[in-house]
Amino acid sequence: MRRTFPAPAPVPHRTRARARTVVGAAAAGALALATAALVAPPQAAQAAEVHCKAVYSVQNDWGSGFQSTVTVTNLGTAWTSWTLGFSYGGNQALSSGWNGNWTQSGRNVTVTSLPWNAAVPSGGSVAPAATFSYSGANAAPTAFTVNGVPCDGSGPTAPPTSPPPTTPPPTDPPTTPSAGPAPALHVSGNRLVTAAGTPYRLLGVNRSSGEFACVQGKGVWDGPADQATVDAMRGWNVHAVRLPLNEECWLDTTSGTPAGGTTGAAYRKAVKDYADLLVANGINVVLDLHWSHGQYTGPGTGCPDTGATCQKPMPDQQYAPTFWTQVAQTFKGNDAVLFDLFNEPYPDAADNWADATAAWTCLRDGGSCPGIGYPVAGMQSLVDAVRATGATNVVMTGGLTWTNDLSQWLAYAPKDPTGNLMASWHSYSWNGCVTASCWDSTIGAVAAKVPVQAGEIGQKTCAHDYIDQVMAWADAHGVGYSAWTWNPWGGCSSGGNVLVTDWNGTPTSTFGEGYRAHLLTQHP
Repeated sequence: MRRTFPAPAPVPHRTRARARTVVGAAAAGALALATAALVAPPQAAQAAEVHCKAVYSVQNDWGSGFQSTVTVTNLGTAWTSWTLGFSYGGNQALSSGWNGNWTQSGRNVTVTSLPWNAAVPSGGSVAPAATFSYSGANAAPTAFTVNGVPCDGSGPTAPPTSPPPTTPPPTDPPTTPSAGPAPALHVSGNRLVTAAGTPYRLLGVNRSSGEFACVQGKGVWDGPADQATVDAMRGWNVHAVRLPLNEECWLDTTSGTPAGGTTGAAYRKAVKDYADLLVANGINVVLDLHWSHGQYTGPGTGCPDTGATCQKPMPDQQYAPTFWTQVAQTFKGNDAVLFDLFNEPYPDAADNWADATAAWTCLRDGGSCPGIGYPVAGMQSLVDAVRATGATNVVMTGGLTWTNDLSQWLAYAPKDPTGNLMASWHSYSWNGCVTASCWDSTIGAVAAKVPVQAGEIGQKTCAHDYIDQVMAWADAHGVGYSAWTWNPWGGCSSGGNVLVTDWNGTPTSTFGEGYRAHLLTQHP
């Protein structure tokens, strides 16, 4: 739902009084299989071993730019590194690329392998992708090489020395995360890394309902939370799931819980069971304090209730520290689970954007904040509550204006003795910071210092052109993202962003289709 607020910096936003419904996608583009001969390789021995197929596809074209992927399948012996080459016939100009090191000279484009995808076994695939600007015609390239050899779809002329595969080589990127549990993560510099020190991005979805179902008589989840739903997510190459939670349902402090609502120990068990199931299937979990206690009726209000029945401008001092103490105690020792300390702070809107310094100070320190009638828990007190338990889980804190504004995040970041702190950012097409130049100057400045996670991304139409731009920027800057939302809430007509039409993971047209297609090209 779109909501507009007055100056000095009006920033429209939406209210989630119940559950957001959809906003969807746009065009899946042209597909062309390319064959041709280019330059001979520098080493004849290596050239003789290169046999491949290249499939070029355009995921989205918005008239002045587009996103494309080249899926290259190795039809010969294993590669230890690769260099992809092709040329455009028009004025296409490289903007940003991922899944490889991208460069352009004139019309010639070159992509070289990264450390994590340099080795490609026989039958394996890589899928470098990029965004380009252009004007006029946007014809697909018709010739590709790998390591200087034409990628013409032909296989070896002689039998390989090892037995051939019993099934045809895949022609698409992997569609599921690798087997095994999700990795334990910690912060190293400006990256999330695994225990082995490998950089890792959280790429996935939000699974809403843990914030509202319990206070609306719908149990904990508004649908199944079982292995089948997890398998459906794995089919999208989901590596992270953000679970919004309700403070009072966790603590069992709700008053007048409707019939069918689930609180207290039963709620906590449901959250723990689902989080454990996701982690066991290779999917990291982000637990988010979404709805909380405190009466608020000012600008941006979603409800007049004192209880946790909508998004409030800031967490409350009465219950929020206790909530995070208990959550941290529950998940301490499982560093595959991360904590997003508060969904979308908006103390600046609550004060009608009267004093930015006061708003940033409120965010960090809490207390008595302008425009908010209840005692506020600042981010520092919530970090302290988590760390007092001995938990080392990575924690996220947001910015102002429903965490779309990170302009002073570095100056007002809470102190974390473990160093496992990252920034939370949300980006919807109706927010204030919606251009690459704004992202470069604000989000990019934070991402250069600490890891950044776009915990929610979406747009107000049934297209995916806006999130395509967000993801392209995020991919180029090492930023993770999770789209709103993995809930089959219908079509694109009522103010939310819905990825699926059923719990089997059928994507919505075209928002879900576009997001799924992009995830399938990504490595965490």
